[in-house]
Amino acid sequence: MAYLTKNNNKKHTFAVTVEQKNQRYFLRKEHKLKSRKAIDLLFTKGKSFNNYPFRICWKIVDEKELKAGFTASSKNFKHATDRNRIKRLTREAYRLQKNNLQETIQKRNNGLHIFFIYTGKEISKYEFVFEKMNALLKKILKTIDENNQ
Repeated sequence: MAYLTKNNNKKHTFAVTVEQKNQRYFLRKEHKLKSRKAIDLLFTKGKSFNNYPFRICWKIVDEKELKAGFTASSKNFKHATDRNRIKRLTREAYRLQKNNLQETIQKRNNGLHIFFIYTGKEISKYEFVFEKMNALLKKILKTIDENNQ
């Protein structure tokens, strides 16, 4: 197990455990869901579920790729800095935990598009977002396994 720690002038300290399997953790531009057409298709024909503070829309696609998008509502967060902070926390939690999902998708020879919508009313701590992301990805894996059997 590896421990990721952050210590800024000893004001904020946290430790998160991540299983390390000689893998690289990255979220590059080609792994982000940016196409307007793909996003529209995801919201119209995809499946979704809620798990506070997130709403997840996902769709299995033919391309062999895992792409993700992230958003926070300007209705709930008036300042762009707050929305950007939430998206940054969500992307980081996803980046560190997406490898199991990516391996499953590659084994099945299909792709997956996911969109994470933050529906909470206040900015959550990173530990909370990390735990929720873990639960969300497990739920997506479980649903994909149920649909393929």
